[in-house]
Amino acid sequence: MGSADSLTAERRSAPPQALPDPFAIDPYTTTGSRRAGRTGAVRPAPLVPSPEVLNRLAACAEVADRSGEPDRQAVAVLRGSGLLALVVPKSHGGAGADAVALNTCVEQVAAVNASAAIMLFQHCAVTSRIVENGTPAQHRQVLPKLAGGQWLAASAWSESGAGADKKKLSTQARRTPDGGWVLDGAKSFTTSAGLADVYLVLAQSQEEPSSSESSQDTGYGAAGQTFFLIPGDHPGLLPDTSLQLTGMRGSATGFVSVRECRVPDTARLGAPGVAASIIARVRNSGATLGAVAVGVAQAALDAAHEHAGRRGLYAHQAVRHRLVDLATQVESARAVVERAGRRTSADPGLTTLHSKLAASSTAERVVADVAQFLGSAGYVETHPINRFGRDARAVALMGPTNDLCKELVSLPWNR
Repeated sequence: MGSADSLTAERRSAPPQALPDPFAIDPYTTTGSRRAGRTGAVRPAPLVPSPEVLNRLAACAEVADRSGEPDRQAVAVLRGSGLLALVVPKSHGGAGADAVALNTCVEQVAAVNASAAIMLFQHCAVTSRIVENGTPAQHRQVLPKLAGGQWLAASAWSESGAGADKKKLSTQARRTPDGGWVLDGAKSFTTSAGLADVYLVLAQSQEEPSSSESSQDTGYGAAGQTFFLIPGDHPGLLPDTSLQLTGMRGSATGFVSVRECRVPDTARLGAPGVAASIIARVRNSGATLGAVAVGVAQAALDAAHEHAGRRGLYAHQAVRHRLVDLATQVESARAVVERAGRRTSADPGLTTLHSKLAASSTAERVVADVAQFLGSAGYVETHPINRFGRDARAVALMGPTNDLCKELVSLPWNR
C-alpha cells in the first residue's frame, strides 16, 4: 500500500525529551527480546498460509458466520501463523513481502475465511503506512510487535456522514499546551474493532499541510487531516461491536469512539495535515481488496466442482463448459489482481482501482451463477454458497467503495 517504497522486497521463498505523557504506559515501548536488527534462531516469516492454518481458518468461518460474533479464534490463528509479519521489513522481523505476495496470501485466506482475510489485509495496510511514514523510533518499537503477532492493527477512517471519500470528518484532533493532542469523535465500519491492539485513526486537525502538493485535492480525504496511532487499550478509545453485518460476519466490523482521548505527539503518523496525501499513495502500492474477492470467487467455483463431482455431472458437456466459463471469469479477475500487484502498468494506481472493481464484480457474478448451478442443494441456510454471496457483496462496499473507485478513476477527466 502507498508509495513504491512501502513494499519493495522481491518475493523470495519463505524462509527525546519526553512529553508529560498522559499514556499510563508509553505505547511505543518495546519489551522482551523482539528487537529490530537482532539476529538469532528466528523462524522466517511465511509468505503463504500453511494447510493447517487454512483448515483452522475454514472451521472458524462457519462458526463465526452462524454466531455473528467477532472471530477471536481466527485472530488467534493469524497471530500464531506468522502472516501478520507479511509486509514488515526483514530488518524488523518480517517477511518483507511485495504486493504480489500479499495479494496471493490474502486470496488464499479469503478462499476459506473472508473475514480473516479482510482483517489480515487491513493489518497489512496499516503496517505499510507505518513502514512508509513512521519515524525511526516508531519503526523500532511498533514493527516488531506487528511482525510477532503481539499487535493486530486496524484502520479507523470511516464515519457516518463523512462520505465514502472521507472529506467531511467530524472527528477532531486539537493541540494541547504540552504539545500533545486530544481527539474527539466516532468512527464506523472499523474492521477488527475490539480485537485490534492498535488503531490508525484519521482526524481533522485543522492544520494546513506545508506544501501545495499535500493540499491538492486527490479525491479521497481532505486538507488538514492527520493520522494517529492509538493503542486499543488507551484511555478514551472505546470500541463497539454491536453492529450486525450481513456479510463478513466474523470481521468484528463495528464502531470506535475517541472521547477526550489524549495522546502525545509521538502518536502522530506522518506530518500534521497531510493524511490525504498519504491516502492518495495507497493505491500505487498494488495491494488490492480485489484479492479478497478472487478468493471468494474461487471458493464458489470449488463448491460448484464439489457438487458436480458428487452428483456425477462431469459426464455432461454443458456442465463442463459452464464450469469452464466460471473458471475463466475467476482466472481473469486473478490476472488483473496480479497485474496490480506487479505495478507494471503505465499507471499502477489506476490498475489497483480497476482490479477491485473487476474482481468484486466477478465474485458477485460467479457466486450468483454457482448458486443457480447448485439448485436446491444450495438453497439451504447452512450451505457455504450463501456466506460467499454475502461476503462478496461486502467487498464492493469496503473502502474505497466501488462507487468511489469509479470516481477516483474518472475524476481527472473532469479537470
